[in-house]
Order: sequence, then C-alpha cells, then structure tokens
Amino acid sequence: MEQTRTPRDHSFLLKAFRIYLQYVNSGLYFRKEHIIGLENVPVDGTPCVVVSNHQNCLNDPLCVCLKLTDRRMNFIARANVFKNPVFNKALRAMGLLPAYRMSHEGFSAINKNRSTMDAAGQALTDGETLMLYPEADHQDKRWLGTFKLGYLRIAFEAAEKMNFEQDVMILPSCNHYSNYFHARTDMLIKFDRPVSLKPYYERYKESPREVMVEVNELIRSKIQALMLHVDDLEHYDQIDFLRETEYGRLYARRNGFKPNYLPSRLLSDQQFVDKMQRATAEHPEEMERIYDDVKEYALGIKHLGIRDWLFRHNPGIEAAILRGLGLIVLLPLFIVSIIPTCLMFIIPELFIRKLIKDNMFISSFNIGVSAFISVPICLIIPVVLLWVFAGFWWALGYFLAFPAMFILAWNYMRLFLKFVGSCRFVWPKNKSRIKTLRELRTSIYERLDAILK
Repeated sequence: MEQTRTPRDHSFLLKAFRIYLQYVNSGLYFRKEHIIGLENVPVDGTPCVVVSNHQNCLNDPLCVCLKLTDRRMNFIARANVFKNPVFNKALRAMGLLPAYRMSHEGFSAINKNRSTMDAAGQALTDGETLMLYPEADHQDKRWLGTFKLGYLRIAFEAAEKMNFEQDVMILPSCNHYSNYFHARTDMLIKFDRPVSLKPYYERYKESPREVMVEVNELIRSKIQALMLHVDDLEHYDQIDFLRETEYGRLYARRNGFKPNYLPSRLLSDQQFVDKMQRATAEHPEEMERIYDDVKEYALGIKHLGIRDWLFRHNPGIEAAILRGLGLIVLLPLFIVSIIPTCLMFIIPELFIRKLIKDNMFISSFNIGVSAFISVPICLIIPVVLLWVFAGFWWALGYFLAFPAMFILAWNYMRLFLKFVGSCRFVWPKNKSRIKTLRELRTSIYERLDAILK
C-alpha cells in the first residue's frame, strides 16, 4: 500500500530567494516563458525524477525550479561549484548535490558519488522531486546526446528502499530557447506524461540492468520527440542557419504554424529539420550543393556584418535615415534608462569574453551576474536610498519603473545594431556583394522549395 509522503518545507530565506530569482529570470532576463504539459507533473509528495535535455547550463534547472514552486526540488550539479564552503552550504540548502567526474576531480573522487546518490535516493523516499540530466553534460547544439543510467539506478534503488510498494515516476521534459545567448528572448518548458516504474519492479528484481536499459530508451525517445533534435551533425550549422533565417519563417507560415509563437515555431522547426534530413538522404548530391551554397551565403553576410532579415525587408537609404532619426529622438529616454541599468550590460561584456570559454555558459553567467551584482547595485541599493532620503513613494516608483527602463535600454541597443546593419546593407561599396548574396539566397530558397515540396 502506498503511503502519503510529506517533503521538507522550504525555509523562509529560500522562499524569498526563489521569489527574487523569479523576478530576475522571468521579469527581466526572458521576454516570454511558455510552460506546456504542467498537468502531467505528478502531485507533490510523489517520488518523481524529472529528466530533461541539457543545452543551457544553469538556465535549464533554474527555469524548471522557478516554475515548480509547489515542491521541494533537488538537483545534481558539477562538484567543482561546491568547493567554496559558503557556496557548499548555500547550494545544498537549495537542493543541489555534487556530482564528481573522473575528467575533472580525478578517479579517486568518483567514490564520493555514492553519498550523492544516497542523498538523492533519500529525497525520493521522502516524496521530493529530483531533476537530472542523463547526458551528464550540456550540449552545444540542439541535439540529444547519449543517456547514462544513473538516474534510473537512483530511482529503482529508492523504490527498493520502500520495498517496491511506492510508485516512482519518471517525468520526461525538455527546455527550448529561441536564442541561447541573448536576454529578452523566449523560452519553453514541455512536460510529457510521466512513466511509472511500478510495472517494471518484478522484472527489475531479476534483471536490473536489462530493465534500466529498456526504460532508458523509452525515456530518451520521449524527450527527443519533445525537443528540437538535429541528428545530422555533419550539416548541423547549415540546417540550423536555414531554420533561423527567413526560410524557416516562410516554412512555418506555409504549413500553418506561427513563427513568432515559440511553442508553434518549435513544432514547425521539428518538421522542417525532419524534412531536411530526409531530403539529404534521398537527394544527397543536390543537397550537398545546397549546403555548400548556404555556407557561402552565411559567411558572406557575416563578412559584411549584416543579417538575413535585411534581404526580406530590403531597406533603402530612406529606411536607414528614419532609423537614425528614431535613435536620435529616443536618445534622451535611452540615457535616462541606461544610467540606472548600465551594469546589466557593462559587467557581463567586460568579463564574458575573458572568463567564458564555453558559449553555453553565457546566459547562465549573465543571470548570475544580474542576480548577485547588477540588480542589487542597480535596483535594491537605489530603492533603499530613495526610501531613506526621498520617501516611500519615490522608492516604489523607481522599483516599478526599473523593468521598463531595462527593457527600453535593451531594445534601444538592438535598434542601434539594426541601424548599423541597415547602413551596411545600403552602403554603395557593398552594392555588388549584396546583389551576389541576394541571387545566391534566392537560388537556395528556390531549390529547397523544389526538393522539400
């Protein structure tokens, strides 16, 4: 008979910190967040392992944790972030546990993983939720790697501790981002129906590894179906480039999808990638020529410092002038907005290229800097000072206006970059090269239309 289990409650400080992180993550960093399949998440108190793809470091678990606020979440993270005693205590209080890897901590440290697995299993027996990434590391592409069996070993061992009387659920999920590296973009979390381990208990007692391999294949196939998975790594850059250009948007519209709505765009991109990969298998020579031309086109626009959308809008000199005038008109507002929010932009740019070797850490670094440095300096300290010296209403007004100022400053800088791109697009010296790239782009689109239809 299954027992009702009561997970540990969050401390007041942890609850307050989660609310603060929610403000930084959802209120400032991301423009829009989409949650699909929330009804598939088992009720709190059910031993549950959330399993997901892993492509954006800290953002992946953070976004899930901030959405599943009704439960005690536990995560397993790289052991090197636990080295500092203060961080070690804080991270463990938030539900993080260290994973030791031979490539980083050495062979002798691997044995320490036993205590981590025991702690994770105990969390499940207490009715808490555990989140794991079976790839064991993040990917740098929209692609699902090989799954390790560790998450199933923890789940089945927890079930064994409960005498195989309590069901343990595996919840397949995925994280998807419109852009990995920029703020003010969209993100998506999808949850599939949970997989119950109870039907596998009897077979597990006889053949544990065989059962874990079988369940692992099932879970991985479910996650791959949720996410955007580009299996053709040889042509990954060209496929992903086309998906993000106007061709990807056109494909979405033609097939009844909404290119500006991330859940719909994900479905369109999945279909598009599948068709591209089948076309590569069925028309290898023609597709290889297209891929070569895509590579040439991508290098061409990168060399000129322009984007594909300019060919869609085809701006003239008048459009560039109007953008420039718009920037001049909005300049006073930008100055007013950038002064209190400047550290949200300056600090990351000063350090990011020196400190970050792995591009998939960029957004995690930005959120970390924002949460622990930028927002306290730009928002919290000014609010306190205004409250003390100017009064409550001034402090409240600044607090409410801060997100709008940040968003305005961010969009102004994006508008400036578009203005620069427009100028390069209409610059007389680039006219011949632009014409060649336009013809190449048209040729690529027409040949793809003929093959994909």
